[in-house]
Amino acid sequence: MATRSPLAPSPTRVLMTTDAVTGVWNYSLELARALRPRGIEVGLACLGPSPTPRQRPEARAVGNVELHERPFALEWMPEPWNDLGRAGEWLLELEDAFEPNVAHLNHYCHASLPWNAPVLVAAHGDRLSWARAVYGEEAPASAPASRYRTEVAAGLRSADMLVAPTRALLEDLRLFEPGCGHKLTALEQARVIPHARSQALFTPRAKRDFILTAGRAWDEAKAMGSLERAAAGLPWPVFMAGSTEDFNGNAVEFRQVDCLGPLHQADLANWMGLASIFVLPSRYEPSGLAALEAGLAGCALILSDIPSLRESWCDAAFFVPPGDVKALAAALQRLIKDGAFRRQLAGLAHRRALSRAPEQMAESYMECYRELLLRTPQPVALEVPPAAH
Repeated sequence: MATRSPLAPSPTRVLMTTDAVTGVWNYSLELARALRPRGIEVGLACLGPSPTPRQRPEARAVGNVELHERPFALEWMPEPWNDLGRAGEWLLELEDAFEPNVAHLNHYCHASLPWNAPVLVAAHGDRLSWARAVYGEEAPASAPASRYRTEVAAGLRSADMLVAPTRALLEDLRLFEPGCGHKLTALEQARVIPHARSQALFTPRAKRDFILTAGRAWDEAKAMGSLERAAAGLPWPVFMAGSTEDFNGNAVEFRQVDCLGPLHQADLANWMGLASIFVLPSRYEPSGLAALEAGLAGCALILSDIPSLRESWCDAAFFVPPGDVKALAAALQRLIKDGAFRRQLAGLAHRRALSRAPEQMAESYMECYRELLLRTPQPVALEVPPAAH
């Protein structure tokens, strides 16, 4: 950890963007909660679909969060550009009212706004690397994809600091360099801060004989179809937490996997605490929060052998090639039959997950915030001489 300079200014207010439909929500609240003992007030600006009735009180319970929300489309949604413009105006109004020391953006495009505060962009994935992972396309040729590349590249170019949970995700962002016409300085100077989750919520319980996965089933990157095929003939049931219906109402159906639907984090934590095996068959998993939560909950992990998950879990999981149904089925069968190996893997995953504490994540972000303030000229308060009598 970097040594703090005695002259380093310490922030007190951070304006943070988030959304309520991806893992960014849990990441944002986890970070805000860990920043509270450090005296940080967080203005949480939620974009996209509205938080659920259980999410709003969850944000209020953090104690140092002031929640603001507007249902503007997120940058990865179809044709979001008009909404992004209106969202930008709203965010600048929030900045004027909240007066943050730092703008912490969990999306890319709004980094190019004329912020007064220095801007930290935290990367959580992107559409271009998603398409490459799912379809093998380096850059889709469509006009919307071209606009997306240009807007995200502009945000990356404007960021004062870029942070990502893995080096693999930073390498993915090099897909945006053609939109800049040169190498992105932000990528060369980026920081890696692994995500963290609270041990208090995701705790191991007496394990039962079932397999669990979590993710948006309709998202092709999650590759839940591979698990559906691999689950046939398994002696243990397989459960999936997550939505089976996309934003347009299109649903996917499963026969071998029991669908639990979207679960609040407390309910998901309960299922993870009971599950013996947690599996992620994903082709693209930039943040890996679900694997982290399952590791904390004492599950043995079976993960796709993709760079982001390999970097995070190394020797603490059983890796299978993405899309290889036979290899996935064989891995599941082995862990079902070999209890000693399964418990060994669970222990390795648990120890790895415990090493990524929210307090450590918060202190790493504090170092980033302080550095941004050191780089940014601070207003000098002028003393007004007393009026002459």
